[in-house]
Amino acid sequence: MNKLEEARKKINAVDEEIAKLFEERMKAARQIAEYKKENGLPITDASRELELINKNSKFVTDEVIREYYVNFIQETMNISKKYQSRILNGMKVAYSGVRGAFAYIAATKMFPSAEYISYSDFTDAYKAVENGECDACVLPLENSYAGDVGVVMDLMFSGNLYLNQLIELEVVQNLVAKKGTEKRQIKKVISHQQALSQCSEYIKQHGFIEEEASNTAVAAKLVAESSDESIAAIASSDTSNIYDLEIIEANINSSFNNTTRFGAFTKCLNDYKKTDKMGEHFILVFTVKNEAGALAKTLNIIGSHGFNMRSLRSKPMKGLIWNYYFYAELEGNIYSKDGQEMLRALQVFCDKLKIVGNYTLNN
Repeated sequence: MNKLEEARKKINAVDEEIAKLFEERMKAARQIAEYKKENGLPITDASRELELINKNSKFVTDEVIREYYVNFIQETMNISKKYQSRILNGMKVAYSGVRGAFAYIAATKMFPSAEYISYSDFTDAYKAVENGECDACVLPLENSYAGDVGVVMDLMFSGNLYLNQLIELEVVQNLVAKKGTEKRQIKKVISHQQALSQCSEYIKQHGFIEEEASNTAVAAKLVAESSDESIAAIASSDTSNIYDLEIIEANINSSFNNTTRFGAFTKCLNDYKKTDKMGEHFILVFTVKNEAGALAKTLNIIGSHGFNMRSLRSKPMKGLIWNYYFYAELEGNIYSKDGQEMLRALQVFCDKLKIVGNYTLNN
């Protein structure tokens, strides 16, 4: 046997082992996909991929071969993601509104391979996951212009779902109409009350008549289905594309600092323990005992364990006059030693304490 035959024999043996290991790896990827579906997590985790490349590259001693290994492992992960996407194709994601609404757009970005199911309001979308109709729901948490969404906050406190993924959408409003429409023809604009408010200066400047719709996507749909060329909608560019409308004028917001945060809710709390990662966040909702200084003591406990509080809100409890629950969004790892010790300490002063969200922000 010459050197060529020996090398080919060795490659054949290695390829046989690679095939077996590849199948094992893909089976593990399937388990990961099932976990991501259950917990409403995105397929791509950029920080995990970088960690894997850096860690595994060290096992390759030859520096030149190591360069090729980086390409090899990256392509392997790409194949894994395609396989996971195939598994997740059957995922059903609930949202409130119609196709083209901002919640719909957020859902497509969070779960690009899912089936999107429309519900009439936030509560119905949330309950669709609780009762098993859908695997996840995407709901707005907060708008930088209009503040938090009270209904969703109440669902987080009283419901049984957990927030495991968060996305921020910049809200850019545009004047949209049927293709071929000229701005001088437009007499009336239709949109959600909030969008009309955001574009009030532009509307007043052009003397348009305002008409409210339940959301911007409904407004775009009404314009698309109407034969009246004097009406236009205020909506996003994504929404105008969905309903085959033309952007007559872009960026008509009075304020350009307008972002909405959307959360993905599922039945299971994400329990990853990435103790060495930055950008980790979690959300607590709690009530405090009716005794002097109880709230101050809870806040002191949070601070003493080294967790930075990004926001704290008090919300009235339905059916209990002058009773409030608190919503706190914090930076850090709730599964760390400090996190677990903090939870035990909070139990002393809280009547109800619940982790409703655990997620990582990837910058």
